[in-house]
Amino acid sequence: MSIPTELHDLSVAQLAAKLKAREVSSVETAQHFLARAKAHAHLGAFVHINDDVTLAQAKAADAAIAAGSSAPLAGVPIAHKDLFVTKDFPTTAASKMLDGYQSPFDATMVTRLADAGCVTLGKLNMDEFAMGSGNESSVHGKVLNPWDTARVPGGSSGGSAAAIAARLAPGVTGTDTGGSIRQPASFCGITGIKPTYGRASRYGMIAFASSLDQAGPMARTAEDCALLLSAMCGPDPDRDSTSLDMPAEDFSRKLNDSLDGLRIGIPQEFFGDGLAPDVRAAIDASLKEYEKLGAKLVPISLPRTELSIPVYYIIAPAEASSNLSRFDGVKFGHRAKDYSDLLDMYKKTRAEGFGDEVKRRIIIGTYVLSHGYYDAYYLQAQKIRRMIADDFQQAFKVCDIIAGPVAPTVAWALGSERNPLTNYLADIYTLSASLAGLPGMSVPAGFGEGGMPVGLQLVGNYFDEARLLNAAHRLQQATDFHLRRPTGMAQ
Repeated sequence: MSIPTELHDLSVAQLAAKLKAREVSSVETAQHFLARAKAHAHLGAFVHINDDVTLAQAKAADAAIAAGSSAPLAGVPIAHKDLFVTKDFPTTAASKMLDGYQSPFDATMVTRLADAGCVTLGKLNMDEFAMGSGNESSVHGKVLNPWDTARVPGGSSGGSAAAIAARLAPGVTGTDTGGSIRQPASFCGITGIKPTYGRASRYGMIAFASSLDQAGPMARTAEDCALLLSAMCGPDPDRDSTSLDMPAEDFSRKLNDSLDGLRIGIPQEFFGDGLAPDVRAAIDASLKEYEKLGAKLVPISLPRTELSIPVYYIIAPAEASSNLSRFDGVKFGHRAKDYSDLLDMYKKTRAEGFGDEVKRRIIIGTYVLSHGYYDAYYLQAQKIRRMIADDFQQAFKVCDIIAGPVAPTVAWALGSERNPLTNYLADIYTLSASLAGLPGMSVPAGFGEGGMPVGLQLVGNYFDEARLLNAAHRLQQATDFHLRRPTGMAQ
């Protein structure tokens, strides 16, 4: 067999079909993508690669295909965010705290995609412990945006987004706590979806904020995301207490449904003064495309949108403070070399092992959970969180899905003098859906300042992922933004 020069330009769906027809082998496909990952190592997308493991999986996939395997993604290579534990690759969560950690088991997401036939290319870079919006806090180094290597790719799933944009993998996994799938997908011009909270198991996904963290796929097209999400979702109650008792489903079943009569809610709060004109223009153009497809735009209000920022940055750090207490140098991971007693070991280990952003959030979280402040901050934030969720339910009485920008601007410059609060404010459009536990996604919607990608955010009601993917797919049939690639990534 000969490898077509455009192999890395094939979608997950196209590649799965070629592999099933045995027009190309899984081994050759894996070799092709491993070579690309190494050729574009300067982007910093991959942090762990093991050719022997990947090629052994690919060889097994070829044997399964030859034997008539019915696995929907047999032989398709994917890569996992370094937040999912893997027994065949190190898992570090991009932190010195987990330097060299090798898990004895695979995360449920890794297992389910393997069961669907996928071959693992390696692990992808991210913000440390998934805390960040630019993928600049990784112990492995920064990730560069393939569209402009002087800019951030977004975070925390920046390595995942960059890998798709640069054609280093056809599909990847990411995680979304407050927008960490949608925002990097927007910044890198790809498609990504966060399902309803609890749809995808969190077992084996290193916890940041347990009531918010959710796994999801990232790829170039909505069709690809539907195929990957179908493999990822399903109940896992024996291992994940937050897993919903919802059966697995085929999220691609409605992809080609008509959009006639679809009511798209347009929140007035998403189109205020903070939205950059170039982003607004791209979003408006995409909304006009939806009208051409038969959808109707409906004005709505999400009045507590601004409150999502303080609410999120109380709840998420509080949960992070609790979750990260396990990293103490005793059981696994980094341990300080010189210490006088147990308490000194705890202090030095955590001071050495955690980066600045992680320490910042631990301190904030510990403060809001402390005696005298728990009622004033944490409990009040939880009450407002319920109100934010109620705002969405009121909106869904008059619309089917909600649309708006993913981020106020396109990707900003690497190393720019942005204080932490500025980065937190950049999450204003994604946080509310996360707090409510709703499914949300980013779809390529055009380009803004400097030729940088702009993403359109679509938010659905609980368990309405299929409708979101349908809306995204029909937009992609009418536009070509998802097919464009960064300059210099053809080879």
